[in-house]
Amino acid sequence: MNKVNNSIFSRPFLESLFFVQNKWHKHGVLLHTLRVLYYTLKAGEFRFFAAALLHDIGKPFTAYKKDEEDMEHGEYSFTDHEERSYEIIKDWPFISDYTKEIVRYHYIIRDLSKSKKEDLPRYESKKKIWDTISPEIKDDLVKFLLYDDLGKGERRRLS
Repeated sequence: MNKVNNSIFSRPFLESLFFVQNKWHKHGVLLHTLRVLYYTLKAGEFRFFAAALLHDIGKPFTAYKKDEEDMEHGEYSFTDHEERSYEIIKDWPFISDYTKEIVRYHYIIRDLSKSKKEDLPRYESKKKIWDTISPEIKDDLVKFLLYDDLGKGERRRLS
């Protein structure tokens, strides 16, 4: 897991929360989260309400500049942000186990696809996790990924 642990007053935390994430996100984490919530509610997917609000709660804590592209464009990477989000909420008694699973695994489908091409050991570890997830949760993760993608909006580079 990524060992980055930004404080809430650090530049990466505040920039990623309010302004910029990366080339796949038009908005910072806060607005992206509100957009995901909007699309889930608009679709009547009320079971995703808490997951939509909490799925990226750990993201600003994990923001870092991974490579030259991040540096060049003033963007961030968020390796294992979903696990950090889960770590924050895992002991909250008012959050259902269902929501905790959606938050913890909301990125696994995309991670499997990316790591299969780029990092076979990571792929193997993520595949082992995927194989332990129930079919019902897998189906809901596919649906949730749609709302997460809708929440990203169209990303344009400022040049």
